Amino acid sequence: MANHIQELTLEEVMGDRFGRYSKYIIQERALPDVRDGLKPVQRRILYAMQMDGNTYDKGFRKSAKSVGNIMGNFHPHGDSSIYEAMVRLSQDWKLRIPLVEMHGNNGSMDGDSPAAMRYTEARLAKISTELLKDIEKDTVEMVLNFDDTQQEPTVLPAGFPNLLVNGATGISAGYATEIPPHNLREVIKATLMVMANPDVSLAELMTAVKGPDFPTGGIIQGLDGIKKAYETGRGRVIVRSRCSIEEVRGHKQQIVVTELPYEVNKAQLVKRIDDLRLAKKVDGIAEVRDESDRFGLSVVIELKKDANAQGILNYLYKNTDLQISYNFNMTAISNGRPMQLGLRPMISAYLDHRRTVVTRRSEYDLKKAQTREHIVQGLMKALSILDQVIKTIRASKDKGDAKNNLVKAYDFTPEQAEAIVSLQLYRLTNTDITALQQEEAELNKAIAGYQDILAHPAARDRVIKNELEKVAKEYGDDRRTRIEDKVEELEVDTTVTVADEQVMVLVSRDGYVKRSSLRSYQAVDDQQNGLKEQDFAVFQKQLSTLDHVYIFTSLGNVIYRQVFELDDERWKDSGEHLSQTVGLQPNEVVLRVFAFKDLQTKGNFVLGTTNGLIKQTALNDLQPTRTYKTKAMVAIKLKDDAATVSDVYFTDAADKQTVFAATTNGYGLSFALTEVPISGARAAGVKMINLKDGDTVVNYILSAAPEKDEVAIVTQRGAFKKMKLSQVPATSRAKRGLQILRELKKNPHRIVAMQLVAEGVVLDVLTTAGAVLTINPADHPLGDRFGNGSFVIDTDESGTPVYVHCRLLETLI
Repeated sequence: MANHIQELTLEEVMGDRFGRYSKYIIQERALPDVRDGLKPVQRRILYAMQMDGNTYDKGFRKSAKSVGNIMGNFHPHGDSSIYEAMVRLSQDWKLRIPLVEMHGNNGSMDGDSPAAMRYTEARLAKISTELLKDIEKDTVEMVLNFDDTQQEPTVLPAGFPNLLVNGATGISAGYATEIPPHNLREVIKATLMVMANPDVSLAELMTAVKGPDFPTGGIIQGLDGIKKAYETGRGRVIVRSRCSIEEVRGHKQQIVVTELPYEVNKAQLVKRIDDLRLAKKVDGIAEVRDESDRFGLSVVIELKKDANAQGILNYLYKNTDLQISYNFNMTAISNGRPMQLGLRPMISAYLDHRRTVVTRRSEYDLKKAQTREHIVQGLMKALSILDQVIKTIRASKDKGDAKNNLVKAYDFTPEQAEAIVSLQLYRLTNTDITALQQEEAELNKAIAGYQDILAHPAARDRVIKNELEKVAKEYGDDRRTRIEDKVEELEVDTTVTVADEQVMVLVSRDGYVKRSSLRSYQAVDDQQNGLKEQDFAVFQKQLSTLDHVYIFTSLGNVIYRQVFELDDERWKDSGEHLSQTVGLQPNEVVLRVFAFKDLQTKGNFVLGTTNGLIKQTALNDLQPTRTYKTKAMVAIKLKDDAATVSDVYFTDAADKQTVFAATTNGYGLSFALTEVPISGARAAGVKMINLKDGDTVVNYILSAAPEKDEVAIVTQRGAFKKMKLSQVPATSRAKRGLQILRELKKNPHRIVAMQLVAEGVVLDVLTTAGAVLTINPADHPLGDRFGNGSFVIDTDESGTPVYVHCRLLETLI
């Protein structure tokens, strides 16, 4: 016994089997044929219904009967898949021109399932006859069905370019297709243009086919995307709902949606908009209602009084399926292979098919007409010698003998003899010779016409043209989808998405940020702000959720947030750390925070560094970037790795401000802020003070009244000194300055902090031992620049001062 076992690797077997499966899926299930625009199951549905007489001119039949017929004869797959395909062919919101008519529930735009096939009734739509017309005339190739009992077509004759008119969608192994529906009149016009000139340009074709024409209407934006798709088979456009803003009673407005983008689920869209309303993602929507009825689609979005209707509509366009992107992927089976085709190749492939169909139909009709002409000529000859013919037949033994005798006696052909002996007796006596002569003339004319079509391509194309024009006239309608050249950039106003509420905002030195409702803030003691003992609130203020916040750090970075973007937390919680979103260095702390109502506020930030540089940068140069949520902006470039930013100010009156800088070694310098030029965000700045080697700038202040203002100084030895700013007369930038401490030979004082003295402000001093000690400048007398002040902190017991924080006696600043 022969051994039929083969040894094959798993890779070979899997590759071969999956290759066969993929080929089957691609060709026999998921992708449409470029010639008739149908997938196999759709083609079988139409053909089976035609064969069963379930056509538009007869009554409806139960869908279950049609499905059973299709499944039993042509499509041996599940009845549910066949019924789903049949239902889709009947849905006028999916197909531009439905190919099946259905009575009963065939689904809806809300995604509702159709009724079971035992409840619904169906028949072919009238336009389907154009796809199937002349199929009995050997116009297309027929193959045996799955059980070899019947013939089925590999493609339909397709009297119009169905692939473009009704589009297609499908996914197969390694391929997908997404072809949008188009307007029948426009597609036929373009087809006639290609027929007249096969090399017609895409620009000329697009004067006919302006773009997709969805059954649900809507607005397409992006002519460039359409051109690219028609050129390459791939492209992207924006499809937008057709909406209008209407005035209603009570000085209110409402947005009315009358058309949706293609294949958008209306019920899910309404729910999504209502969810946005409930989640307060968008402010100003009072109610969302679906008022669609048998007269048409209508979704009403009722707005609150004085709501920004256009702003809300823009937000909904951006965040819901009121606007979607549609991606062309015009893949179809062409010459047995999946191919991505542009507009002209797709039309050309259809035309090639149609020419083949008309040629095969003409050959069939010619053969039939010639056969009939031959019979008519025999009948006419028989009538001219009727008595002899009858005599010959009567003298014959049987029908076969009569045929042979007629052929021998009068030179009839076997076919003519068959026709003569098959005639009923009354036809012999009553047949009118003139009727036969008229039929012969008509047949001669028809034969000449068929021969002309077969001999001359121009004549064949005239036939195709006439038939297409007839289809366009009978079934064509006006365009539903509007085409717009450019894609509109959607600018969503923040006032639309965020309710304008007052909240408490806190930013700490260590980088914790939060916003809390006023109710949460008022419910606890002010000291219960959630911060660690050695952390300080750099900023605490009541702001609007629409305000803008700039957070400056010691390493020259600035973090931008709108207040509503800060974490909403209870006042007694610590809040979110900045490193969770933008990342902070271990040694980076928050210096200053500024809040603005408007980002167009006129004014400049003033930034100074510990290595003695200073600069001004306009707010306009520090606008938030696209990546502001994940990356800090640079406010100043630090040339020295050891340098940090000492402080930041914001001023809109530079000509009235005086800069006073103090160094660690006890030098002070005053000069006008006007000496500091305005530069870009990434600039390092100019020299503020001429530092000795090893010296650094402790801090600098801006003073609008240097003759009145006082500064407080804290040294590393725990001494505190208060002096008038006028003790250091204003000179020029970049000088050494004057000494503001008396230099001691042994253990000299070094400045740890210098701050402007303000009414009601106390100083919280953090030491190396972790202690926080409070100094009230009001309790100390004024000194001159030559003194070192008085000792207020026992450094042996409490540690050396490292940081000084200014605090109002009631609230933080």
